[in-house]
Amino acid sequence: MKALILSGGTGTRLRPLTYTNAKQLLPLANKPILFHIIEKVIEAGINKIGIIVGETSEAVKTAVGDGDRWNAEITYIYQPDPLGLAHAVKIAQDFIGEEDFIMVLGDNVFNMSLNSLIENFHINNADSAIMLYKVENPSQYGVAVVENNRLVRLVEKPKKFISDLIITGVYIFNSSIFAAIENTEPSARGELEITDAIQELLSTGGNVTYEIIQGWWKDTGKLQDMLDANQLILDEIITDNQIEQKDDTVYTGKLMISKSAVIKNSTIAGPTAIDDTAVIIDSYIGPYTSIGKGVEIINCEIDNCIILENTKLEGINKRINYSLIGKNVSIKAADKRPNANSFLVGDSSELYL
Repeated sequence: MKALILSGGTGTRLRPLTYTNAKQLLPLANKPILFHIIEKVIEAGINKIGIIVGETSEAVKTAVGDGDRWNAEITYIYQPDPLGLAHAVKIAQDFIGEEDFIMVLGDNVFNMSLNSLIENFHINNADSAIMLYKVENPSQYGVAVVENNRLVRLVEKPKKFISDLIITGVYIFNSSIFAAIENTEPSARGELEITDAIQELLSTGGNVTYEIIQGWWKDTGKLQDMLDANQLILDEIITDNQIEQKDDTVYTGKLMISKSAVIKNSTIAGPTAIDDTAVIIDSYIGPYTSIGKGVEIINCEIDNCIILENTKLEGINKRINYSLIGKNVSIKAADKRPNANSFLVGDSSELYL
């Protein structure tokens, strides 16, 4: 079995940050989203991976490389225009060949192993298997209708409620999906929808099975989703918490702290991740915070934040929380205090508060 990971999206809902960053390379617990997905695929025993890339292709290639760090073989497939998930599958046909393959969207994260879905696919001799997740508001997703434990219909973004089971970004296909895509017409938004292609499989007698996610799943397309996913991943930190208590700093909770980080006269409350060469002085770092490489935090209070590399926060008396702050940002105290304390800040910005 091969794997296809889609990493061509531009992340419009996370602008301005995604003007200068590939959405799939934004970090969760100081690791790019795309890396979390690749590791899930590798854990399932799949090491031949195709990555669909678009306008951020060079950034993705630079970050991911040839796959050596995972003992994987990575092939890049360029999609010039975002013409739909089924179109991405179509242009990957030469890479896939006649093999079965698992497809994962590069901006979805989840804690369920892929092995269960793969076993389901093989045991049922299926043409496709999809991973579903139960939500309260399914109207913005592809939705699956299940009757008597059997998948009977798929609808992309239904206007009326038909089911609370949404189609997540995890699918398995055999080569029959290519013929189904050929028989699928573009949707009203001009895209080849993978939901329509799977429905075509169903309508022509194909065997499509499903698995409902046991655990959590997040589409990281928006700020709150990014922060939620960061929290969920940090909650799963495995650590022995053997951190040397020194420099008048108090450490509590589960922590991932680089040995090259410098921390003085501060309180660090986990779950929290602090990356290489970060500097934290006279500050409080609260739970669910991820601090990137080279970040400097001096005389600040921060919690529930993702802070990208080489950013500097200094002398801000009002606590910063629920924020995603880009690379090389400078936020410093000014004479007047702000009324608000949450930010979505792009790279190379400079703020005085």
